[in-house]
Amino acid sequence: MPNPKRRHSKARRGKRRAHDALQVPQPTLCPNCQEPRMQHRVCPKCGHYKGRQVVQVEQT
Repeated sequence: MPNPKRRHSKARRGKRRAHDALQVPQPTLCPNCQEPRMQHRVCPKCGHYKGRQVVQVEQT
């Protein structure tokens, strides 16, 4: 099994790991009720997804 012959520098290691950071999820506005919601998920306030009622949400 091949092994590295020389040690990789900290800069080279950092360049490799540059894209590994977690990103903060970006909420979007629900087109029905204008409340922020996560993308590709049913709106927790009104229960709409892709322009139609998917889940019946009880009003409090």
